Amino acid sequence: MSDTSHVAADPGHTRPHEAVDRFGKVESVGIEYIGPEDRHGRPRELFAVWLSSNLAYFYILVGGLLPVLGLSMLQSFAVLFVGNLFWALVGLLAVSGPSTGAPSTITTRAMYGVRGNRVFGAGAVWALCIAYEGLNLAVGALAGFALVSFAGLETSFLVKVVVVLVVAAVTFTMGVYGHATIVRLSVWFSVLLGVSTLALGFFVVQHATLHPAGFHPLDGKALWTPLLIGLTAVAALPLGWPGGSDYARYLPRTTSPRAVAGWTALGGWVPAVVLESIGILAGSVIDMSDPQTNMRSILPSWFYAVFLLVVVVGSITNNVLTVYSSGLALQAMGVRISRARSVIADAVLGGALCVAALASASFLTSMSNVLALSVALLGPFAAIYGADILLRRNRYDGPALQDTSPSGPFWFHDGVNWSGVIALAAGAAAALLCVDTTLFVGPVASAMGGGDLSALTGTAVAAVVYTGSSLLLGNHRKGNL
Repeated sequence: MSDTSHVAADPGHTRPHEAVDRFGKVESVGIEYIGPEDRHGRPRELFAVWLSSNLAYFYILVGGLLPVLGLSMLQSFAVLFVGNLFWALVGLLAVSGPSTGAPSTITTRAMYGVRGNRVFGAGAVWALCIAYEGLNLAVGALAGFALVSFAGLETSFLVKVVVVLVVAAVTFTMGVYGHATIVRLSVWFSVLLGVSTLALGFFVVQHATLHPAGFHPLDGKALWTPLLIGLTAVAALPLGWPGGSDYARYLPRTTSPRAVAGWTALGGWVPAVVLESIGILAGSVIDMSDPQTNMRSILPSWFYAVFLLVVVVGSITNNVLTVYSSGLALQAMGVRISRARSVIADAVLGGALCVAALASASFLTSMSNVLALSVALLGPFAAIYGADILLRRNRYDGPALQDTSPSGPFWFHDGVNWSGVIALAAGAAAALLCVDTTLFVGPVASAMGGGDLSALTGTAVAAVVYTGSSLLLGNHRKGNL
């Protein structure tokens, strides 16, 4: 085991032993190592955590986007199943939690070095978390506005402000309480949202058809473009969860990695497939460019109110995990702030982005652009993380990851692991060459007539570059048990 006698003063690293993770109490630790005395839980609890957080309206929007792109029902379902295979990668990243006893943005010190991680690991994750928080708050706020209007009240500016503040307050309060509270409440949210989602699916299926009226099938180049754009949009949602180990780090080190990966991946895959399927089926009978309004035409009047409430609650549960990971990422960047207080910074920045999203001319287009561009970074990030886990056989020295001194095993060259930095840059560059959005079209995508291969090229290039350079330099042997 690496020498960890010199451990840098990460926030809260030295503490007397106490119960650090209890339901209803603010979690008292942040990015520091979770010792054996504080480990608890079973891997199957991860299923409810991921299920509740992914029973979100985002997936209906993405599923509904596929028919809008011009895909047939069967083509849309094919894209759905292929894109959601990326949940297996999310499951793989989660296995580092029990091994390191640390959040993802501390484990990535092994990939980018102590200093490099502050920008390319934790820094990148924090920035993207803020972007997703803003979008999620906007989704919940829009549903809240519609719910107020459905109740017969005027949606004045003041009412809209109150709705945004309520959604934000519930979201960030749960984020403050932390892991144990999130795990316990996720079971109840899973039941509530799960039953409501099944009811929604039942009502949608009553009207859906596999042969929409007026549909004209695409072929050749005209077909491949929407297929690839749709694949990127679907893949962006699982790739948007790089912090899987954040919710598995309290599990005992001896926990089965297969169980951690399986329950994590399944918990995300099930709601993604179900909700995206509902979005696709709804797209066979209504215009999904504005599903929140148009859903009303195929739902019973009483259930439309339930649907809107589910959208609000789903946006909250989805955002809670993002807020939690964002706070840990901010600490890992070197900002000396408690995990609970970091939520305040998230609330301000996420709220500002929420306002910007609500003010955009087309929320669906804005969401699609954010998802597509985020894949250019998150895809390579996840690929490097997964490659490192496999290269090290998940044998991380958890306490050594807390060592931020120049003598520590993860200092590499002046605090930077260039294998990770170069691989991330190469993967992101490859992805951007192939991306297709209304903001930017890469030259490869342009040459293909708009085909978006960013989700595939970015992850593949990053994984190959990182694996090759790590094997050549032997970086994957540093800081292992």
